[in-house]
Amino acid sequence: MTATEHQPGRSAPAVDLEGLVRRHSVGHALAREFYSDPQIFEHDMDRVLLRHWFCAGHASSLPTPGDFLVVELGSESVIIVRTQDETIRALVNVCRHRGSRICTTRSGRVPAGRLTCPYHAWSYDLDGRLRVARQMPESFEHDRVGLRSLAVRVVEGLVFTTFAEHPLDFTPAEQALSRAARVHGWAKAKVVHRELYSIKANWKLAVENYMECYHCQPAHPDFSRQHVYARPARQAEALERAGRCRAEALGIFLADVDLYGCAANPGSESVSVFRSALHEGVASATPDGRPIARLMGDFSDHDGNSTYFDIGPLSDFLAYADHGIIYRFVPRAAQHTEMEVLWLVHEDAVEGTDYDVERLTWLWKTTSIQDKRIVELNQAGVNSRFFEPGPYSLQEAYARRFVDWYLSEMAAA
Repeated sequence: MTATEHQPGRSAPAVDLEGLVRRHSVGHALAREFYSDPQIFEHDMDRVLLRHWFCAGHASSLPTPGDFLVVELGSESVIIVRTQDETIRALVNVCRHRGSRICTTRSGRVPAGRLTCPYHAWSYDLDGRLRVARQMPESFEHDRVGLRSLAVRVVEGLVFTTFAEHPLDFTPAEQALSRAARVHGWAKAKVVHRELYSIKANWKLAVENYMECYHCQPAHPDFSRQHVYARPARQAEALERAGRCRAEALGIFLADVDLYGCAANPGSESVSVFRSALHEGVASATPDGRPIARLMGDFSDHDGNSTYFDIGPLSDFLAYADHGIIYRFVPRAAQHTEMEVLWLVHEDAVEGTDYDVERLTWLWKTTSIQDKRIVELNQAGVNSRFFEPGPYSLQEAYARRFVDWYLSEMAAA
């Protein structure tokens, strides 16, 4: 009988989490239970996911007061809303009366500037203060029953929040992200397309896949033809140097930052920023490698590079000279993860004139569909009773660091 199987009518046996952490073989993938067991997923939520900051989207999706996004993590839900004073707030999507969800769509505009529960019509201001609660006793204190508010940071247009009561220090991540996103002009960007992929796999398999490019040449031929990152480091050295020279010739100076994982950044949110070259003659991530949209940020021309930045365990970003990509990983259950991909262009870009949506989204639609397939195949194999964790390659260094980071958080809690 496997760790996730049990006889009908009986409770599932408690998983030995501490033992699994202790028995982990350094430099190897995690044991099967970490990728498949519902009890461990609940530990993931409590010990890791709810503690960290994650990207909720881009401020351009909330242009006017009353506009909102609903973002979720496991069974938790949060409303990201622009208030009447133009600030962005994060409110737990749970009515303080009987607990109903208040906003039931992924995005929209709040009618009459009030968040109203569809169950008993309790109504809240956009900052979460309770305004209407019908037929309550005289002793009821309105000002003590508001929607729970979460911490929010808006960095160069990117909106971050966390469910943590005492959030990790976001300062190092904010500083690194500010420099990288500012160079690429993300504060003056807008979301022009989004795709949501439902992946039948554990969130850690999806994130590990994003953290390494060992799989890129066999699984992503289009990406590999354009991005030097798909090559082993020793093969890519000269190409990477040439890419940095092209950037510096245009006045683009963007230093790498490596604070990925808690060991490198104790008490603070994890952050990594690094530049990687495109192959010679490739200007942007389009079918023919030609530019797709108007230049953004500090760019006066295409420099033939891309910038990757990663914040926390769930939020990853990729920027070119003329557009950007936001990757949001959303763990939902032990073997269910959503992956939302958003495309950014300059805020003044006009569809059909400055960019074409099909060419803009071609590469990362193609790559995301491929990723969904290989991660689901990975999960199917991990579920086998014959699965044994294998060793990471030299080209999977960040996936290995992610696993080490994850285990340290699980052990410390």
